[in-house]
Amino acid sequence: MQSSAIALSPSTPFLKSPCRIPSCKFSQLSASTCFTQLHRISSIQRLYWQTAFGTFSTSSSSFNAEIPASFLSVNRSYDSLKVRAAQAAAPGPESAGEAPESSGLARTLQLGAMFGIWYLLNIYFNIYNKQVLKVYPFPATVTAFQFACGTVMIILMWTLNLYPRPKITRSQLAAILPLAVTHTMGNLLTNISIGKVAVSFTHTIKSMEPFFTVLFSALLLAERPTIWVVSSLVPIVGGVALASFTEASFNWIGFGSAMASNITNQSRNVLSKKLMVKKEESLDNINLFSVITIISFILLLPSTILLEGVKFSPSYLQSAANQGLNIKELCVRSLLAGFCFHTYQQVSYMILQMVSPVTHAVGNCVKRVVVIVSSVIFFQTPVSPINSLGTAMALAGVFLYSRAKRIKPKPKAA
Repeated sequence: MQSSAIALSPSTPFLKSPCRIPSCKFSQLSASTCFTQLHRISSIQRLYWQTAFGTFSTSSSSFNAEIPASFLSVNRSYDSLKVRAAQAAAPGPESAGEAPESSGLARTLQLGAMFGIWYLLNIYFNIYNKQVLKVYPFPATVTAFQFACGTVMIILMWTLNLYPRPKITRSQLAAILPLAVTHTMGNLLTNISIGKVAVSFTHTIKSMEPFFTVLFSALLLAERPTIWVVSSLVPIVGGVALASFTEASFNWIGFGSAMASNITNQSRNVLSKKLMVKKEESLDNINLFSVITIISFILLLPSTILLEGVKFSPSYLQSAANQGLNIKELCVRSLLAGFCFHTYQQVSYMILQMVSPVTHAVGNCVKRVVVIVSSVIFFQTPVSPINSLGTAMALAGVFLYSRAKRIKPKPKAA
């Protein structure tokens, strides 16, 4: 289930533009003052700003537009004065590297913290979700409740102006609706699988997502995969097959629903490329995911009542309590699962806005490993050596796939 509220990127230092003095004599100014007033004139000064601060871009069109054409040609003696002024005012090499290094360190720490939160929320979601589905075997109701939690959080986010609310056009809604349908089905099928088999086995099967991505991209988008991508699919398919044959909790409903969730999730990704509206009209990742979540809740609520009936009414919960079900624990764990469900996906989209898709894919592969290992430890799932080998093969194939996607095919010679 994928994988970015507000993108938390380090704030760029704001350089206050120097004040312009209408008239002054060059001889009355110190070297550093002269450089401050004249840094927009010469490319030497612009190079100094880039070296000293590492964050000021001189390729900006607005910056270049401010330079009169007559200022672009200066005599050599004037240039030599400015060179000496730049040398006098320029800091040493140690202080020049402090700003980029501190900014890079802050970004690394921020990304590390966000990846940690993403993984931790995934672990807790899978644990709480499995605990709820064990005692409350109604996956459609559970999924609808999780979408409801996300819808409430999104409405609060827009109401409190934590993130700008989008204006949806009809063309956007028409493009988003198929994505919402496949998103709804993918999450529902995943919950069906988690309710029937071990969490680790569900995620092992879901590691086959790259296989269906390549398949649908070839069928619907006419994209030919490279030999490296096709090669990475071999350990994925073989590892899932090996893990399935030796899985102690194997169940055809759980296996089939997990495999079907792969189909729906990857068809959603392909449809997002094929059906999304024009780029200038498209939504950002956070608002796109928010709109999809709300539509998914609207679609799934009546379908849940039709499939499973009203399993969340006070009378039904009271009847379940009389049979020994702890309603308080059920409600608490359901709320926690719903909160983690929406939050980890929001964090995932936030990370996607800060890193490349390939880096995000590698992080998602590591996340799946973390979830499988943590669920095996928490639920004490029996795992045979062959089953472990199959799971490891599948996850290694996913990692190779994410790396193979970076290899671009060589252009054919004319």
